[in-house]
Amino acid sequence: MDIGLLVFLPVLGAIASFLSRLKRPGPDHVQTHALVALIAPAICLLLLLSYLPRIQTGEALVYSLSWVPAIGLELAFRLDGLSWLFATLITGIGCLIIVYARYYFAGKDTAGRFFVLIQLFMTAMLGIVLSENLLFMLIFWELTSLVSFLLIGFTWSSRNARRGARMSLVITGGGGLALLGGILLLGQIVGSYQISDVLAATDVIVSDDRYPLTLSLILLGAFTKSAQAPFHLWLPHAMAAPTPVSAYLHSATMVKAGLFLMARLHPAMGDTELWFGLITITGMVTLMVGAFVAMFMHDIKGLLAYSTISHLGLITLLIGMGSEMAMAAALFHLTTHALFKAPLFMMAGIVDQATGSRDMRNINGLWRTMPILMLITAVPAAAMAGLPLMSGYLSKKMLFSESLLVTAPHWANTLIPAWVTVAALFSVAYSVRIFHNVFFNGQPVDLPHWPPRKKPFGMLVPLFILAAASLLMGLAPQATYDSVIHLAVMATSMSHLPLYDFSALSGAQVPAMMSMIAMVGGIVFYLARGPLVAIHRQLPEVDAKNIFEQIMQQCIRFAQSLVYRLENGSLQRYLAFILVAAIAPALWMLSGYSGWRGPSELTDLNAMVVFGAVILCLSAIGVALFHHQRLPALLLLSVTGLFVTLAFAQFSAPDLALTQLSVEVMAVVIMMLALSFLPQTSPRESGAGRIVRDLSLAGLAGTGVGLLAYAVLTRPADTISGYFLANSVPGGGGTNVVNVILVDFRGFDTLGEITVLGIAAVAVFAFTRDLHLKERVASAGTAKGFAEPHPIILQMVSRMALPIALLVSAYIFLRGHNMPGGGFIAGLVTAVALTLQYMAGGLVWAQERMLTHFRPLIGAGLLIATATGLGSWVVGYPFLTSAFSHMDWPLIGEFELATALLFDLGVYTTVVGATLLILANLGKLMTVAGPGREVG
Repeated sequence: MDIGLLVFLPVLGAIASFLSRLKRPGPDHVQTHALVALIAPAICLLLLLSYLPRIQTGEALVYSLSWVPAIGLELAFRLDGLSWLFATLITGIGCLIIVYARYYFAGKDTAGRFFVLIQLFMTAMLGIVLSENLLFMLIFWELTSLVSFLLIGFTWSSRNARRGARMSLVITGGGGLALLGGILLLGQIVGSYQISDVLAATDVIVSDDRYPLTLSLILLGAFTKSAQAPFHLWLPHAMAAPTPVSAYLHSATMVKAGLFLMARLHPAMGDTELWFGLITITGMVTLMVGAFVAMFMHDIKGLLAYSTISHLGLITLLIGMGSEMAMAAALFHLTTHALFKAPLFMMAGIVDQATGSRDMRNINGLWRTMPILMLITAVPAAAMAGLPLMSGYLSKKMLFSESLLVTAPHWANTLIPAWVTVAALFSVAYSVRIFHNVFFNGQPVDLPHWPPRKKPFGMLVPLFILAAASLLMGLAPQATYDSVIHLAVMATSMSHLPLYDFSALSGAQVPAMMSMIAMVGGIVFYLARGPLVAIHRQLPEVDAKNIFEQIMQQCIRFAQSLVYRLENGSLQRYLAFILVAAIAPALWMLSGYSGWRGPSELTDLNAMVVFGAVILCLSAIGVALFHHQRLPALLLLSVTGLFVTLAFAQFSAPDLALTQLSVEVMAVVIMMLALSFLPQTSPRESGAGRIVRDLSLAGLAGTGVGLLAYAVLTRPADTISGYFLANSVPGGGGTNVVNVILVDFRGFDTLGEITVLGIAAVAVFAFTRDLHLKERVASAGTAKGFAEPHPIILQMVSRMALPIALLVSAYIFLRGHNMPGGGFIAGLVTAVALTLQYMAGGLVWAQERMLTHFRPLIGAGLLIATATGLGSWVVGYPFLTSAFSHMDWPLIGEFELATALLFDLGVYTTVVGATLLILANLGKLMTVAGPGREVG
């Protein structure tokens, strides 16, 4: 479980940062917020370093805890060489980003929010790289999209920030849906979502007919997350985020998630023609597009963004090549890129804050005012250009060397080496440009701040550390590779690969020549930038954000037009759509079927059953015929309900009959109150055509349901009822199977139902709290022609009936576990009895005599029911497991005690409170007390 701490420690850090922000708000406590935010990532980094000796032995540390076994979802973590490398980059660079942000956000109120979000972002990325279960990984995959949306749109008042955040969410979220489909298919092929099982099932996966579709969907998710063409457009427009976000997102998180996924699944799905074709071609296009466009960007962050796209394409190309050591080159360059890209973005932030601009046409000659920043920036810029002695030089020579080893297909052996050489030429050009234009190239032009504002020396410390690490990696590549990167490479291959020999690389003549061509060509290209930029300026300008917004608006308008056509407010239309969707496939499937009659005999009819069925049908028809007249329709509807109650009683369902009877009484009273605020008649809105349509659909649906019921009832069926009948007494301690199901076998459903009932009642209370629908007559009953609202006979009868009704309710409640009854029925009986008091004495009279409000009753009932379920946890049983025993009581004799009785008490209390809360708050609108008197 220690591995899980690596994921969840940043969550605790985010909570601590949130609390720190609440306790010390304002811009004066940024240093405190940064210190609090630094603790959790630093602990994670130390834990990772402590695991390194075990990882170096080749051990894969796996921890798994069953979560939802029915779908194969487990809370599972995996720490091997690959995940260790990514996790170390995520936490290590994350710590430096927090230190940098302490100065970047100095004096800003938004600092606290940034530290909370950046740790959640770290959690999401750690969850991706440390997950052992692919479904579990998907949760963090989507979390990165959501948190990056908040980080990119951090400056929410900026239109560019909002549009950039929306673009990133749509593109990466859409890719996430594709990835979900691919992983589900992969799990079906393998029979497991555990990465260990997937990596061991290479032959099964590759030979399966679903392999092409599975691979395509998974790669679609990876390509969108890692900004591969044509899905790369979201990444440059994510530059609207604060610079610390950009530095973290481009170096160690988000865009590296797709690369990690491809490297992780390479042993199981790689080294096929489809893998090579899809990944290699995508990587080549992305590499060239990013490198070419970066050369002509004037914004520092824009140039760095497109250079990131190019380098992501380079790594993707290496992952797809399939040569023995291509993965070694890919992971070496991935590490190199993280170390030089983060400080370059940090430099862009420092220059932006110091000068007020990021436009390289205006920023020139900063070596005079920022010499230390210039010296530090020289190292990562040289690494990005791939100059000798730098880590980037080695990773590009590795790329050149591996590109020469590709022999199949036939087009690749010449095209790929030439392609990567030209792309490297562009990378030299834009690397020289960003360094030369910012720190040299003459004098600054119209900068908002000149001379530049001085920045604290501490802001340079993260840049220095990363630049030093990048330089060290270039000077001692073999030691770095052997101790760290080779462990990750081994995790991406099922065979034992030898160590990469950098001494042989230094003596390779053709890669050295390709590197020289790239360097010289890049410098020449940069020197000729004037006419090239002029030519580029003549090309039509394409704004990806505008194109994306236009597409989004068109999609929204199309969706709205569909909604307006379907959702026009007509309930009849909605029901018609539902019925057509149900009837059409049923008619198609059952057309020509004639075997409706089964072998079982039907129950004999008698006169009373036929009479009741006729009255039931006539009542239902009457509701449809008189629905324009509210009161007659409601009365006929109640008749329908009462005859349904008799049907339950006739066919041996006394619990349902009691429940239906109680519900009918309460429903009629509540609907009477509600309908009193509506016109007593409604206009005739249905024309002849609609009536014919509705009658036809109703006839077809009714006939179909009748035929299906007839077919089912005339056939023998083995239902689940036998299980409940056999286990009701030994498992639940009750002979009333219906009640045992409600409070024991399906107690969780009942808890959910009473929770919904309580929420509905509180919603009615909230909606009617200050509602004033119409004026009431102030002195009803005193003027001639007014009926007495509270007849004296009703008052006397109701008061005498109350204790009897409560006694009946208690009797029904206590016997419910073994005979028809239970908490729900008893609650409704109590509610009916109390409702009668309201009707007889009036709202004010009844409220003065109520001992408690209704909302506390709802809360108490839910607490009792939940506490009963939690009690079973305490003694080691599943939630809401019932316990029972038999005891001998003096004078009473043997008596059964069951914990289900406490649960039923919670149900009873919730039903009483919710029902009366709804009734009283609708009723108060009818009284002279009006809405000003709070009830409940």
